Amino acid sequence: MRKRVVITGMGGLCGLGTSAAEIWNEMRAGHSAIGPISNPALHDTRVASGCEIKTLPDHGVERKQLVAMDRFSLLAVIAAREAARNAGLSIDETNTQRIGTIVGVGVCGWEVIEENYRAILLEGKSRAGIFSVPKAMPGAPAGHVSMSLGLRGPVFGVTSACASSNHAIASAVDQIRLGRADVMLAGGTDAPMVWGILKGWEALRVLSPDTCRPFSADRQGLVLGEGAGMVVLESYDHAVARGADILAEVAGSGFSGDASDIVAPTIEGPERAMRACLADAGLNPEEIDYLNAHGTGTKANDQIETAAIKRVFGDHAYKLSVSSTKSMHAHCLGASGALELIACVMAIREGIVPPTANYREPDPDCDLDITPNTARERKVRATISNAFAFGGTNAVLALKAV
Repeated sequence: MRKRVVITGMGGLCGLGTSAAEIWNEMRAGHSAIGPISNPALHDTRVASGCEIKTLPDHGVERKQLVAMDRFSLLAVIAAREAARNAGLSIDETNTQRIGTIVGVGVCGWEVIEENYRAILLEGKSRAGIFSVPKAMPGAPAGHVSMSLGLRGPVFGVTSACASSNHAIASAVDQIRLGRADVMLAGGTDAPMVWGILKGWEALRVLSPDTCRPFSADRQGLVLGEGAGMVVLESYDHAVARGADILAEVAGSGFSGDASDIVAPTIEGPERAMRACLADAGLNPEEIDYLNAHGTGTKANDQIETAAIKRVFGDHAYKLSVSSTKSMHAHCLGASGALELIACVMAIREGIVPPTANYREPDPDCDLDITPNTARERKVRATISNAFAFGGTNAVLALKAV
């Protein structure tokens, strides 16, 4: 019998707020943090809207560590520290080797790359900053979380575009089930509000000119945001032994590859990932009450995801509560899945399904109950969280009440 793995703490920050509690309160209220981009360095992009963290909370990160950190690493450290506090986790020499971290990222540290390009190409400087490589590397957030909290168990990064958080969390669950750790901090982070990155996304022609309207007939694309989310995972027995408050259980996970197109999704890939997740969790489709959709707000993604959900859940698809919280915190790329997990955990805890904000017009191709604009009370026994990424990499997580 495999080990049960549970969530005992959460941390997060994004445009909605600088703690997991603030994020959930705004989600539950249906407030969207998407708005005009205020960063003056981004003034000459065609991208008008985004979801920025206006002010970082007091984080207490020492300057010695801070100078070697890109923004995506700092966000991960802030979220991880909150998650550890929330879990009442005490880390010392007696347990440090049994606690690790896995952090998912979309690509790398974009901010330092941008700074170096500007310095060398525009300002005529002859060399890059001394910490450019360690700041930019995709594994940096995991390393900094490890150093900040003193974690000496399994530590590594995961990068699979928009599925990175879900892959990281599932990988962390595996470390516990394989006996390599008793506790893991896992989640994702990204800080893409950088001029060069926004110019790249402009070229893809998938960005909305105003806001994100998942599943609405008048949707025009996704909106980018920044943020991080982290959870504390531990074996059920370990959590009970230390008297931890158990928030939810990670029931299962499922993965697939489309093997089709680098940007265009298929119906079959997401379908296989959801089916694999249900099988791994030992759950029937009818036992899922809430599904947090990938729901980016692009024409193709929302239509294809709806079709995949119908294939997997059959008639029960119309009894599911579905929502896309990207309508409120935008698409935070590598951080999205971790932020969405906050919604799934709290839906179980409070019996509240967060809404899909900004919804205006029904789409006959997206005809599920997508919880438009207003949160809904509902007993939630189990949830599914979808993450479907460029490259055709799909990762789905299932949570259930304990």
